[in-house]
Amino acid sequence: MTDRATLLLAALMTEAVIGYPAWLFAAAGHPVSWTGALIARLESDWNIGSGTRRRAMGIAVVGVIIAASGGVGWAVMAALDDGWAVMVFVLIVTTGLAQRSLHDHVAAVARPLAARNLSAARVAVSEIVGRDTQALDESSVSVAAIESLAESFCDGVVAPAFWFLIAGLPGMLICKAVNTADSMIGHRDARHRDFGWAAARTDDLMMLIPARLSGLMIAAAGRGGLPMMWRDARKHASPNGGWPEAAMSSALGRRLGGPVSYESEPSDRAWLGDGPAPDAADLVRALSIYHRACLLLWVIVGVIAWPR
Repeated sequence: MTDRATLLLAALMTEAVIGYPAWLFAAAGHPVSWTGALIARLESDWNIGSGTRRRAMGIAVVGVIIAASGGVGWAVMAALDDGWAVMVFVLIVTTGLAQRSLHDHVAAVARPLAARNLSAARVAVSEIVGRDTQALDESSVSVAAIESLAESFCDGVVAPAFWFLIAGLPGMLICKAVNTADSMIGHRDARHRDFGWAAARTDDLMMLIPARLSGLMIAAAGRGGLPMMWRDARKHASPNGGWPEAAMSSALGRRLGGPVSYESEPSDRAWLGDGPAPDAADLVRALSIYHRACLLLWVIVGVIAWPR
């Protein structure tokens, strides 16, 4: 089959144009939602007993989803070996990428925010963040959307692309499955502290390199800001989330982070960057930086593919 870099470049371009059709999602769901359904079922059945047992079963969940997603990836690669099947394979690879989806979700926040329709902006941002959004002002909505855009550039674009280059479709699907598990059960609340430990730590490991690459791409797309990214990335509660978020903060010259609440429980987060709080115009600027960062990823993948 065509080399991975060429396939990935074709998939990146295709996904940016067509995304994942809404009618297909309505009819059959999405690979991420299928993985989520499996994780939810395992969590319901296995997240019981002592802390030691919960941690052991959480490790087992990670093993199951890695085996399942990796196995599917290998099966697809074996079935679609050459010829016309390459185009089908490219379409399948697009399901592991989220360039178009991420743009659409953040643009859905930016439009009402620019029109001073704060209620609609709050509803739209609640679709992409886990924090409480009912009382957010314009600046807080902008912060939430910009942070989600930056971190999801890593989780939904750079990381799956990186793991596809490293390990083909199995690597990409495993990356998506582990990231889904982390978002569902990798929490520090009483129910998931032990059960979600393995999912959170595995996701931290898989995102280690992509997060830093994402930060570098955002900094390059924003034409500067590396020193501030190095300064502030480690202030983030996540070992990886701070890199793209600090880079975006620096590129915009605006301050991100700060206190929020989750299910009415306050979270005293660190501040990232300097300068004033962002507004609706800054969210539009963040989208432009994101577009350039995606284009930079295309260029990098194209350079890798070129010798072949």
